[in-house]
Amino acid sequence: MMKLLKRYRIALVLAVLNLLLLVIFPTIGRSSIELTRNNVREMLMVIPPIFMLLGLLDVWVKRETMIKLMGDNSGFSGAVIAFLMGSAAAGPLYAAFPIAGILLKKGSKLSNVLIFIGAWSTTKIPLLLFEASSLGWEFMVTRFAVNLVGIGTIAFVIEKFLAVEDKKAIYKKAATMN
Repeated sequence: MMKLLKRYRIALVLAVLNLLLLVIFPTIGRSSIELTRNNVREMLMVIPPIFMLLGLLDVWVKRETMIKLMGDNSGFSGAVIAFLMGSAAAGPLYAAFPIAGILLKKGSKLSNVLIFIGAWSTTKIPLLLFEASSLGWEFMVTRFAVNLVGIGTIAFVIEKFLAVEDKKAIYKKAATMN
């Protein structure tokens, strides 16, 4: 029981704060509870399909295949695959992190996983199409080019300057994912 309470202590504290708000400031409390309810509903609609896809990725894609496609010796093609996976993905950014963990667990190069997360957060195809129609193609292409360079640069710099012990700790943490 204590382990369960410790694990969910942040959620419990937030629930208590919501209830306090409801008692002290009823209008704000109702708004807070409504926002919380909407966020939980959204997460419950997004997370199950993501975890189903994670399970399929974990079972269907062999570690050797992932290492070949996105591992240390994958070169430019690994970065392109990571970028395309991130750009074609759907859902909020918090859904990218479990997938990134599986990619690490399967042997993907850290910089490729960082490219995947960067692409997921900034270069989704529907977003690009919306920008092109709303703000013009020139804006969309300029922002895409800046993001492309920025994502690659950030991933490269982190990969190069991260200590070997830190990289090992990241891969070790990913390996313990269930």
